[in-house]
Amino acid sequence: MTCIAKKCGIRFQPPSVILIYKEKDKTRQRIMPVRNFSQFSDCSIAAEQLKNNPRHKAYLEGVSLHQLKKLHSLLRGHLRGESLAESLEKIQQEETIDPEEDMNKLDDKELAKRKSIMDELFEKNRKKKDDPDFIYNIEVEFPQDEQLESCGWDVESCEEV
Repeated sequence: MTCIAKKCGIRFQPPSVILIYKEKDKTRQRIMPVRNFSQFSDCSIAAEQLKNNPRHKAYLEGVSLHQLKKLHSLLRGHLRGESLAESLEKIQQEETIDPEEDMNKLDDKELAKRKSIMDELFEKNRKKKDDPDFIYNIEVEFPQDEQLESCGWDVESCEEV
């Protein structure tokens, strides 16, 4: 069976994931109910269970686990009484990294989450050999005439010596 996923969304009542896919020149819709899911459930575990379910596995091959986690997060937000806009804002806030945040103070789980977000962003922005604007050997010349800026930590380290 060759299914090509076109769209994937969520329905709040009854809670279910809806997949629109193409199979043999026909566009079809599959509704996959999300069972035993509450406002306290772990979205990543629920998404993995749905993706690995033998009944839905063939259809969800074209849908990333990350997208399923997002959909489950939206559903969990709805069960908690949040509006759709609030849930989307919360998800967006979780997926962005604050450059001023001190990563040394995070626990192992949060640090792994931040690292995976950074890896994903790096892979998305990376220039590959197949890209049309890829240049193999880029040489960049930095201006030598300008005055070098000194940082606060440079001054402190010079005074200690």
